[in-house]
This record gives sequence, C-alpha cells and structure tokens, in this order.
Amino acid sequence: MRDKQAKIIADLRVSSEIDPEQEIRRSVDFLKDYLLKYSFLKGLVLGISGGQDSTLAGKLSQMAISELRDETGDMSYQFTAVRLPYGVQADESDALAAIEFMQADNVARVDIKPTVDEAVKSVAANNIEISDFNKGNIKARQRMIAQYAIASAKSAAVVGTDHAAEAVTGFYTKFGDGAADITPLWRLDKRQGRSLLEYLDAPKHLYEKTPTADLEEDRPALPDEVALGVSYTDIDNYLEGHEVSDHAAEIIEGWYDKTAHKRHTPINVYDNFWK
Repeated sequence: MRDKQAKIIADLRVSSEIDPEQEIRRSVDFLKDYLLKYSFLKGLVLGISGGQDSTLAGKLSQMAISELRDETGDMSYQFTAVRLPYGVQADESDALAAIEFMQADNVARVDIKPTVDEAVKSVAANNIEISDFNKGNIKARQRMIAQYAIASAKSAAVVGTDHAAEAVTGFYTKFGDGAADITPLWRLDKRQGRSLLEYLDAPKHLYEKTPTADLEEDRPALPDEVALGVSYTDIDNYLEGHEVSDHAAEIIEGWYDKTAHKRHTPINVYDNFWK
C-alpha cells in the first residue's frame, strides 16, 4: 500500500471490511445520542434527491427518530424529508420512492428555482458573469439554505450525506451539500453504503442508478465518474486499502490535495493549513 494511501485511509477512518448490521446500528445510535445530548433539538431534516446517499441517510434518520419516540415517549421527535427541485426534476419519481422507502414522518417541497434565478440575476447586474458551473454551486447552497430554514423552524438538526468516497475527492459544494450538523455516513465508502441499503432491503433502482450531482444545465445528469475522471470502484478499492492502478491513484490523490480546503474549517491565523 502506498504511504499516502495509508494516510488518507487513516484520515477518513475507512475500514477495509464492515458488517452492515453493525454500521447501521452505529449510525442510528450516533444520531440518537446527538439529539439526546442537545435536548433543544427535536428532529432531523434532510434533502432527498433520490440517489443512494440521501436514501441511506434518510432511512437511518427515520430509524433514529422512530426509536427515540418509542424509547422516550416524546412524540415531538420528527424527521422531515425535503424535496428540493430546481423547477422540474427529471428523476423526481426516485426521490418519491426513496421517501416512501424511509417512511418519512413529514415531507416538504421547496422549489429553489425562483431564488437561484434571482440570485444569478442580481449578481449578473454587476457585470459579473455566472458560469453554468457556478450556478450549479448556487443551487447546492440554496438547497442548504432551505434545509436550515426548515430545521430552524422545527428545532431540528440538518443531516449531511458526506461519505468517504465523496470526502476523498471533495466532490461536493463547499457550504452547499457539504454543510450540515451531523453526517451519519462519514467513514463509509460508496460500496459500503450500498451494502447497508441492500441489508435494509431498499429498492434496488435507488442504489444501482448512475450517481450524478445533476447541477449543471449544459451537462444535465453528468455522471460523477465522468466529472471525476475515475470510477467509484477504483475510489472504493483505494479507500479499502486495495491495489489500484497508478493512474487511478494519481487522480484520487490529486483530488484529495486540491480539495483539502473543503475538509477544513475556515482557516485562521493559527492554522498551518498551507505548510
């Protein structure tokens, strides 16, 4: 194993093998303990895209909330699944299927198109060009604004879907989908997350579909693996300590280095971040 590979695995706390049942229990208890620690919190909020990550995080969130209600008798504990389309979402049926699978207590729908378009228009009025890629990041950040607005109204915490295969590449929007209060999937790679959904008997089409952030209008439904230039199989193998090609390792490590700022809190004068 490469020295840098070993360091990244240690930094992201990825295990080469997992027991899905144990990891499900670990994540559910983690969510419950967080809410019990901060007694002013009475729920969890999560944006649901219909992909693997939000389906898994949502199911774990609902399990945690349901168990808390049973164990405490406090029915005010609630999980809210949030639909966040930009106008019309092509795979909205998957999002609805995911919500049905997790049996969410509450469902909200916030169309981010008006606020995103107005933000783009307002910035462009300063003779600043907003690229399609930049607009995609605005969409991700607006989705998080909506989630935090709902969470504040419901005295809830926002759940994030960050996991090891996403963290190693920095494949998320800083202060967008990368923002959250609690991340129950952190430590798991893509393959391991899929194994948890299989154990939970999730609909196969939700975790077998091609992963896509789907933020760019010029390149709709662009597969993650195309954008990254490396497959999730290679990323998962790398994170689990297996051998991968030099080419794949170079790409993965390149992403890790370039996106280090995303895995760091805002930098202050006492940091040695750049040294």
